[in-house]
Amino acid sequence: MGGWDRALDAAGLDESRLRDDYGRQREQVARYKREALLAAGLLLPPRLVPHVVAATAFMHRTDNLLDSGPVEERKQAYSAWEQEVRDSLAGGGTDDPELRPLLHTVSAHPVLRGRVLDYLASALADLDFTGFDTEADYQRYLDGYSLPAFMVVATLLGPDGDQPDGDQAAYRAACRTFIDAAQRLDFVNDLAEDLADGRLTIPERTMEQHRVTRADLEQARDRPTVRALLTDQLDQVDRTLAESRALIGLVPPVHRPMVRCLIRLDELTSTAARADVPALLHRSAAPAKLAAARLLGREYLRARRLRR
Repeated sequence: MGGWDRALDAAGLDESRLRDDYGRQREQVARYKREALLAAGLLLPPRLVPHVVAATAFMHRTDNLLDSGPVEERKQAYSAWEQEVRDSLAGGGTDDPELRPLLHTVSAHPVLRGRVLDYLASALADLDFTGFDTEADYQRYLDGYSLPAFMVVATLLGPDGDQPDGDQAAYRAACRTFIDAAQRLDFVNDLAEDLADGRLTIPERTMEQHRVTRADLEQARDRPTVRALLTDQLDQVDRTLAESRALIGLVPPVHRPMVRCLIRLDELTSTAARADVPALLHRSAAPAKLAAARLLGREYLRARRLRR
């Protein structure tokens, strides 16, 4: 029996159609988040892995609807999807094989229902997004979109998952700190790709303070001011990542290897970006493969000890 079958058994997924639905979603997640799927399979308790897969697949389908095609078509497609999800949650059932795993996961983790609805309500904030005027605009984007999106999966890892939201206030605040670091890192790391898509993700006022123009970034001008701007963004990432380590102590011990791995991978990505800051004007940085493999190995050993 393979690890995936053991995870399905551990999660109590006995019905063949539902196992097939989860299996298809696992294949989908493997196509765009293979490393994250590998980490989840190695570091999380098996019973939780199918539910993380379902939550991740739901987010990916929603993001695809928001990102693919002309804006008006995206709005219509998203509106139909949102209504289908809401109706399915309200009725407790669906014939859509893409939604059946999510509904089953919500039944196993009822607190997730609210997080899914929060995310649906916030997702349109990303549809017309092209950039920020100020740092305050970026912070509002975090609260309005990034955090609700992250909480769809993070809720499954958090403390007392079936307790009322008030019992998770500290956890949500720590998640907000982490997603601040992770989102800022994504924005600076994916700068070239976002600019090619017409999105400027560094606040314009911040650029003005560093005497950097949009043209400087679009034309990949390797200037001291540009380097200082990107380094400043990475400095903020590193400070916030250091603060977000408090998140590790707020999750159940068996989930800590996964959370620690998420934070440490972002730290390794920031280190890789710093190694060649001007390269960010052309391409994204990635953690050194050996360092990432060593990290995963260490956390896997910790996860095994916790499950004994």
